[in-house]
Amino acid sequence: MTDELLTVVVRKREQQAEGVVALELVDPQGNPLPVFEAGAHIDLHLGDNLVRQYSLCNDPADSSSYRVGVLKDPNSRGGSIAVHDTLHEGVELQISAPRNLFPLAQTNGRSVLIGGGIGVTPMIAMAYALQAAGKPFDLWYCGRSRASCAFVEDLQNSPFADHVHFHFDDENDGKGVDLDAVFAGSDSDAHMYTCGPAGFMEWVMSTAAAKGFADANIHKEFFQVEVETGGEAFEVYAEASDVTVTVGPDESIAQALNRAGMKIKVSCEQGTCGTCLCDVIEGIPDHRDVFLTDEEKEDNDQMTICCSRSKTPRLVLDL
Repeated sequence: MTDELLTVVVRKREQQAEGVVALELVDPQGNPLPVFEAGAHIDLHLGDNLVRQYSLCNDPADSSSYRVGVLKDPNSRGGSIAVHDTLHEGVELQISAPRNLFPLAQTNGRSVLIGGGIGVTPMIAMAYALQAAGKPFDLWYCGRSRASCAFVEDLQNSPFADHVHFHFDDENDGKGVDLDAVFAGSDSDAHMYTCGPAGFMEWVMSTAAAKGFADANIHKEFFQVEVETGGEAFEVYAEASDVTVTVGPDESIAQALNRAGMKIKVSCEQGTCGTCLCDVIEGIPDHRDVFLTDEEKEDNDQMTICCSRSKTPRLVLDL
């Protein structure tokens, strides 16, 4: 991974569904973009220190462009509104190089891809990669209605269309997808991948576990969660920088360190992406993220400082 930013231009913008735009980003000089693997995302730098992450949803074999889909969230903290309002065709912006926190497992077993709403985006890139590798998979695209779901026509015309299954609640008497059917035929080598609204994902993951999927075979990427905020004040010592701050009841560790003059890189600010992950030298974190696994949280040697806090009066971090 590199911190170097890339300049790209919006070559194409299209309305994909109600409240969803698809952006095709290219190098202004027409040069190839850095290659990426299925499941990767890029950071869009949207001005005023506003950085948001979006999954790449095009064929990883095509390095001529990046494609992202962005839902205009009514509860937006600024990111999706900025995309919809400012990123028109011809506009230049800066992005990060692709990073992959949601990779495909190295297996020849069946892959079950389950996208809820705009959470389908990383699944599309995964489907391209699995199809190219000749590996067995099924992609299930779930949403409340066909009109609200992006990329439907693209998937219907894709080279892997025979592997795609659609479920729209309003076409099924308001009922959700039948997960028994989704997981039918999966053996111990099968891997499941899901992305979408938090409640949807929790339902999918708990059902997969009940169906016998091992924890290591259940893969997830949250794009939005409800973050518990606030708490008692505590002290943080950034050892490498020799900076001590008091984190107030209503601010994050990252905000407190930035207030003290340190430049802490954050992106999602919800504990979903791992951008601000750092090592814990001393103290016990109060983990409030969904990025770390339960086992990693038990180790208490890493934490996300955009949302997590402290169970002890003092934390010493490797920053």
